[in-house]
Amino acid sequence: MAAMRALRLAARRPGLGLGRGAAPRRALWGGLRKEEKEVEVEKIPPEEKSEPSLVCPPPRSRSYLPPEDIQSRLLSHVREVFGPSLPSNWQETPLKENRLKYHLLAGLAAELGHTVPNSQLHLMRSAGDVLDFYSTPVKDGSKFDELCTAELPPNLKIIWEQ
Repeated sequence: MAAMRALRLAARRPGLGLGRGAAPRRALWGGLRKEEKEVEVEKIPPEEKSEPSLVCPPPRSRSYLPPEDIQSRLLSHVREVFGPSLPSNWQETPLKENRLKYHLLAGLAAELGHTVPNSQLHLMRSAGDVLDFYSTPVKDGSKFDELCTAELPPNLKIIWEQ
């Protein structure tokens, strides 16, 4: 009974959508739509359309073998960036200024073809840290490839199809 009384009261109030004074639905949910103007699209002649390349690029090799003269190469880059007046213990040269750190790492990356990942940039605090990074070889194989070539116990066999 109370519910019926509430509906009757709601129907009498304007703007609630149930009675005479209710706003039409169109006004609430979109109103009168403006007419959309047609825009002419320039048509590209069929000769200029290029087909997307369906050839997958070769996988990027991440392997890195440090050169034997890595220390002398790094020293020359450090002298180039920080100037010729370096202390005798040049490996402790701090890389506090980001601009100098960038120039050093960018030059080494261009020369050696191996970049410091973003996740390790904060670890490069001195020239010695950079030397340690560029002295470490990187293999291009996955752990599964290593397991396939490893000597396994007779009760364990891994079949890896490529």
